[in-house]
Amino acid sequence: MTSFKITGKVTRAMEIYRHYSFDLWLTLIKSNPLFKKQRCRIFHQQYNALNKPLDEVEFIFRQVDLMCNNINEATGKNIDAEEMYLMVISQLNDNKAGLHDIDIHALYLQMETLLFEFMPLIYSPDTPEILAHIKENPDCTTNILSNTGFIKGVTLRKVLKTLNIEPYFDFQLYSDEAGLSKPNTAFFRLLLDQVAAFRSIPANQIVHIGDNIRADIWGAEMAGIQGFQVNSNNIPLVKLIPDATQHLFFA
Repeated sequence: MTSFKITGKVTRAMEIYRHYSFDLWLTLIKSNPLFKKQRCRIFHQQYNALNKPLDEVEFIFRQVDLMCNNINEATGKNIDAEEMYLMVISQLNDNKAGLHDIDIHALYLQMETLLFEFMPLIYSPDTPEILAHIKENPDCTTNILSNTGFIKGVTLRKVLKTLNIEPYFDFQLYSDEAGLSKPNTAFFRLLLDQVAAFRSIPANQIVHIGDNIRADIWGAEMAGIQGFQVNSNNIPLVKLIPDATQHLFFA
């Protein structure tokens, strides 16, 4: 069995794992910067009664995104996309906007349409090949376990299908659909329950891979499974699965 060392920690090759759980954002995909820019322009034009500058709209989006992520991680629950968009509109108008007058369903559909105009990007060119390699092993199953923010799970399922990586996952779990967010152990238990529905796999043969040390790594370890951090620590996914491609071998 191959082994290799990453930042002082010995990690074994993919054969010891029979189930791979993946975070989504900044692990497998990343935002298209043009989507965020155009989203801010729309809010600047349509929901900006105080005529605040565009850079302030951008700041408010970042502020709401970070705040809701932090709240979700701290509480283990989930603030929905519609609530987040209303928070942006409220802050943009100094908390004086008539939120009851906003068709929030139509607003979300507008943002979803915009997202498919400026699609999220595969995080690394190697990502599809790595996922395909794992799925070629009949003893391995895979899933997505992702916290959501401005984009709902129902939309992300469409995104993965459009990006042609949806077939690589046996199931997908999203925080807005479960009402739970990583690192909440209850969210990871949903993952383990779904894995058990496929086959009996010992906990030491299940791994969760993500970019967020708190949500992904601590969350996985608190649930009794292995967690591996990628990308945000400058370790690419391929280094955790070294035999994923013949031309990228790091053992």
